[in-house]
Amino acid sequence: MKLEYIDIHSHLYFPDFDTDREKVIEDMSHKGIGTITIGTDRDSSQRAVDMAIQHEHLFACVGQHPGDVVAGSVFDEQIITLAKHPKVVAVGECGLDYFRLGHDSEIVKEIQKNIFKSHMELAREVKKPLMLHIRPSAKSYDAYGDALSILESAYDTYGDAIRGNAHFFAGDMDILKRFLAIGFTVSFTGVITFTHDYDEYIRYAPLDMIMSETDAPFVAPVPFRGSRNAPLYVPEVVTAIASIRGEDCETVKNTLRNNAIRQFSLPV
Repeated sequence: MKLEYIDIHSHLYFPDFDTDREKVIEDMSHKGIGTITIGTDRDSSQRAVDMAIQHEHLFACVGQHPGDVVAGSVFDEQIITLAKHPKVVAVGECGLDYFRLGHDSEIVKEIQKNIFKSHMELAREVKKPLMLHIRPSAKSYDAYGDALSILESAYDTYGDAIRGNAHFFAGDMDILKRFLAIGFTVSFTGVITFTHDYDEYIRYAPLDMIMSETDAPFVAPVPFRGSRNAPLYVPEVVTAIASIRGEDCETVKNTLRNNAIRQFSLPV
């Protein structure tokens, strides 16, 4: 199947798709749209793998979401077995999430960092990229700073064996430059169709370091804003990136598709 678009981050196993999941997947096939379905824990990672096995235009990513980490959490080693499956193209989503930390915040931060490092070791072992989830506390870039310190240290030691993508990029220019300096790509969602907050970063990043995503079922792009999002809407994100950069839409579409194929070693 020739894919015209690749949505590099969605959650097709969410209950939001329970009534029409197979119809959405079929429509994606007809329109040449592929997606990477992202696990957030052991069970959803297994579902992502199962769906990828059943459909050639679906791929899986397996990991533990940092926002689910609490005091006492540990790295789920069953993720290791899942990560070795040939239809798993990345490890995650993993990283740091400081947005809703409770009273054990400093303890939870340290646990998040340790679990993140376990994902990094796994990604290096299976030779697959990381899918990063980084969400700072309000009016801050703290989680980005901590995550990049960990990544830069690992990059200094292992070089290109540490690679990946910063999903739903929402950092500043300095953070963007630090990701690019260690070879990490960044991806943008439908948010860019209704805010100009990220235009500067979309113009600055080299086109071959950008990818498109939906994060479905969240943040549907214009003109679908307010409804359930789906990988079917990733063309709206691609069109927005082309418009912001002032570049030919077909060229941008083909480059973003090829970026995903290269980054995740997709067999397409």
